[in-house]
Amino acid sequence: MVFRRIFQTVFRARKTPVSASEKERQEPVIYTPLTRKAMEIAYNAHHGQRDKSGVPYIFHPAHLAEQMADETTICVALLHDVVEDTDMTIEELSEEFPDEVIRALRLLTHDPEVDYFDYVRAVKADPAARAVKLADLEHNADETRIEGNPSVSEEQRLRRREKYRKAKEILLERR
Repeated sequence: MVFRRIFQTVFRARKTPVSASEKERQEPVIYTPLTRKAMEIAYNAHHGQRDKSGVPYIFHPAHLAEQMADETTICVALLHDVVEDTDMTIEELSEEFPDEVIRALRLLTHDPEVDYFDYVRAVKADPAARAVKLADLEHNADETRIEGNPSVSEEQRLRRREKYRKAKEILLERR
C-alpha cells in the first residue's frame, strides 16, 4: 500500500495538456507490466537507503522516471542505480527485462576502475542510457538536495558542479 501511494504521488499527472499530441508527449507510459516490475524491484532494492539529505533514496530514481518518455527509459531510470548501489546483479535483472533495458543499465553501471568521463562517453552511445544519465546529472546537480548537510563542503560542491557540467557537455555534444 505504501509503495502504491508513493509512486502514485510521484507519477501524478501534470496539468491537463492543451492538445492530444501534447498529452501523449507529457504522459509517458507508466503503468505497464514491465514498469510495474521495475518499480517493485527498485523499491525493494533501495528499501532503507537514504540520500545525502536523508530522504528515502527511491525518490531519486522515481524523479528520473517521471521525466522519461517511454517504457524502456522509465524502466532504466527506475533501475539505474540498482546494480551499483545494492546486492542485485545485472544477471538477475537480465532475467526480468528486455535487452534494450539491460544494455542501457550495463552502460549506466559505472565500474570504478574506468575513468568517469570515459564512462560518460560510453553512456552517450545508447539513447536510453543517455536520456537517463542527463536526467540523473540534472537531479544530482540540484544542490537543494544537499542543503543543510554539513558533511558536504564547499570544495566538494565545486568539484561536483564541475564534474556534472563536464559530463553534461559530453552527453550533449554532437557525435
